[in-house]
Amino acid sequence: MRLERLELENFRSYRTRTFHFGDLTILFGPNGVGKTNVVEAINLLSTGTSFRASVIEEMVALTKEFGRVTAIVENEGERESLGVVVTRGKIMGKRTQKRRYLVDGVARTRAKFLGRLVTVTFRPEDLRLIEGSPTRRRAFVNEVLSSASGEYDRALTAYDSSLRRRNRLLEGIREGVARREQLAFWSATLIKNGNILTEKRRELMEDLSGRTTSFGEYRLQYLASTISETRLKEYEVQEVAAGHTLVGPHKDDFLVFSQKQGGKDMMKYGSRGEQRLSVLFMKLGVLGYLEDQLKVKPILLLDDIFSELDAYHRQQVIMMTQDRQTIITTAELEVAELFEGAQVVTLSK
Repeated sequence: MRLERLELENFRSYRTRTFHFGDLTILFGPNGVGKTNVVEAINLLSTGTSFRASVIEEMVALTKEFGRVTAIVENEGERESLGVVVTRGKIMGKRTQKRRYLVDGVARTRAKFLGRLVTVTFRPEDLRLIEGSPTRRRAFVNEVLSSASGEYDRALTAYDSSLRRRNRLLEGIREGVARREQLAFWSATLIKNGNILTEKRRELMEDLSGRTTSFGEYRLQYLASTISETRLKEYEVQEVAAGHTLVGPHKDDFLVFSQKQGGKDMMKYGSRGEQRLSVLFMKLGVLGYLEDQLKVKPILLLDDIFSELDAYHRQQVIMMTQDRQTIITTAELEVAELFEGAQVVTLSK
């Protein structure tokens, strides 16, 4: 798999811009010139979502009604055009979808679009994965599994939708405007899709745990909040009082332990350097997992990651770039000099 060209139109800070990528491309320039915008655009084509926009409209350039990201991707000798159009909900006064997916100019569903460009993105925020909240760790798991499995992505979408509906119903029961009998349908839908999420997450955690053990002797432990009819009945009184669902995959988490240090819990007792190293090996494990699942080499996107790393950790990341297309952003000239023969694209304000 190879990303050959990327075209941006009214996307973030870009009015129009075309990028061409080699095996190793470095986007170099000071902060604020749009380096991360390029990574976000590529990630949008890969995952269908943004890793930083709270609402879709944020990706549309100011004063514009729509933004467009288009790429030419080569896979096993065949090329296809992938595109995502994002809007503010209206174009020329007419209501429109806020996000459309295109393959060779033809509209596709999200399910038919995903998997055509496979990437693994590594950003400074990822280094705080272990010390961060369970929400961040669930997002990490969801991104990996949605890239690897259409079944998982569909189950996740259905689960999130059912969860919102069930939570509104719980609030209604608490306020006396809904009946407990109405919970049955949404509970059943939640259980059906939640069990798919739990199974896939457990498989991923076992796979990554095996890979990180062989790389750096780290073990991952999945903390599943299982969901079943029995558990929902058990928590029904508390859920009505709280006005939201208290058990299920939306409460999942995982822990990371260092086998070299007697099973030390990295979240509780790991130094910042130890936590970062464990995240590096997890990302390396994700590359291998996606390659095995999808039979393609994921493209590696490194967004200003080197500024957060010391010399040792930089070498660990450089190891990850071998034998795969890699796109790096940096504001440091010395980082560009670490990669001999790289294509350097200089961006300026």
